[in-house]
Amino acid sequence: MARNRYDIDEVLETPFDMGHFKRSFKYMKKYRRKMIFALILSIFAALSGLLGPIITKYALDHTVPEGKVGQLWLLGGLLMLTFAVSVIFSNIRARIMTVVGQDMIYDIRSDLFAHLQELPFSYYDDRPHGKILIRVVNYVNSVSDMLSNGVISVILEMLNILFITVFMFIVDVKLSLIVLAGVPLFALVIFGIKRRQRRAWQDVSNKSSNLNAYLQENIVGARVTQIFTREEENAAIFDRLSNKYRKSWMRAVSYSHLVWPATDNISTLVRAAIFFTGLLIMTPASVTLGTIAAMTGYASRFWQPIMNLSNLFNNFINNIAYLERIFETLDEPATIADKENAHDLGEIRGDVSFKDVTFAYDKGVNVLEHVSFDVKAGESIAFVGPTGAGKSTIVSLISRFYDLSGGCITIDGQDISQVTLRSLRSQMGIMLQDSFIFSGTIADNIRYGRLDAAMDEIIEASRVVRADQFIKEMERGYETEVNERGSKLSGGQKQLISFARTLLSDPKILVLDEATSSIDARTERLLQQGLDELLKGRTSFIIAHRLSTIKRCDRIMYVDHRGITESGSHEELMAKKGDYYKLYTSQMI
Repeated sequence: MARNRYDIDEVLETPFDMGHFKRSFKYMKKYRRKMIFALILSIFAALSGLLGPIITKYALDHTVPEGKVGQLWLLGGLLMLTFAVSVIFSNIRARIMTVVGQDMIYDIRSDLFAHLQELPFSYYDDRPHGKILIRVVNYVNSVSDMLSNGVISVILEMLNILFITVFMFIVDVKLSLIVLAGVPLFALVIFGIKRRQRRAWQDVSNKSSNLNAYLQENIVGARVTQIFTREEENAAIFDRLSNKYRKSWMRAVSYSHLVWPATDNISTLVRAAIFFTGLLIMTPASVTLGTIAAMTGYASRFWQPIMNLSNLFNNFINNIAYLERIFETLDEPATIADKENAHDLGEIRGDVSFKDVTFAYDKGVNVLEHVSFDVKAGESIAFVGPTGAGKSTIVSLISRFYDLSGGCITIDGQDISQVTLRSLRSQMGIMLQDSFIFSGTIADNIRYGRLDAAMDEIIEASRVVRADQFIKEMERGYETEVNERGSKLSGGQKQLISFARTLLSDPKILVLDEATSSIDARTERLLQQGLDELLKGRTSFIIAHRLSTIKRCDRIMYVDHRGITESGSHEELMAKKGDYYKLYTSQMI
């Protein structure tokens, strides 16, 4: 799929969809009182700042010509007060909106993270993790500012334009019309730049997403890179992606840098027109020096909110696209979820039945077809067969990591699709091929599935799986810190820790998918003694390529051709001299 490629751009070019913006109101509604208070402060700050030119006009037209020094000091103090009020209110507003913005980031990111944990394996199979991360981190940061400061800023800038226009017309109507005459020219220039600028910044976002995805992939796969000496090739790919990002960034910045000079030039032309009209065309009786000073001050301020609105509009366009990606993730169906009337499974015995089960990862391409078998509580079942035949798929379906295409699976006679996931999985111990180790202590990793476990229980579980010895030899024993994915542990040590984690959860059904693949033969023999004791009274499903480890299982099922082709004990299958016999004898050679 194209979306699973790090070098395929996400399509962010979307129309301005108010539906996404309206949907985001639920995040703003929670903080509406703070936002309204911040808006009121902003209005007072804006009005306070706009009194300055009028005070200047009065001083130039009346106070200075009449030589009223005391009044001049008073007006100077008043001017300082308006400036101080504007700065203080603006600062308080900024602090309030910073808190609101961070609270919104927390809310959106929490919703995203909670939903991501509920999404099925198939969602992560289809997407690079780097492109998921950029939505949770970068996109959320971008839209939070739009939802908090952006909304208030749009209202404030529109009010600013209204306030400035009113103040200008109070000072002088004719000169105000000169200022407004520059608006069409400004709109023509700015909208010409903004259309290209918006597309350029969307391209920056795409290239950033691609670079992030490739970087994350290579950090995870660093060992494989060095094993196959791919450093130069990977560096070349990274250089290509990084260059594309740099070029897209420079292109976007070049458009952004055109906005202010264009605005400044138009503002300068308008102020020049005010001076030309006021000093050379209009009579001194109709326009005073104070009027010209006040109008030039308002003219300078008039363009700032207009330019801010154009920037905000541009940001809205980009952030609506980001918002769409966030909602796209939140709307991704948690297909593996509790049904509407799902009930708790209750404490189970461990009877498992597959009834005419059919399953496909991709529609129309079945991995399993019409698979049926029954397992009694306490039985140990081994699955063997060629790679890709569906062994891991079968054990994944028991835990309902995927939903069936047809048929049903029951535990103790209850359809697992009708029970809650928590009540199902909490009674299952599952050890997958990938022994994932989280950052933290070894003890934390072992108690990951059972947080209330005492240290004695952790040590006992480790002892049973023969992990206790190597853990005690480490620098701080069970309190030794390990990195994400257990980079400083051997493959066998990670598997033993994962084994202890699985066993500590005290499962009724145990699933071991290649659980001993990274463990040496001597440790495996010792581990087998502990497993024999542990498997008593538990239903267990075991996948192992080393067939010598499953000879003592109650039943062995050979998986091939989208189903179970053989089933029986080791002795029965060997006597048949079928697929299992061929596989076993080939390993014994």
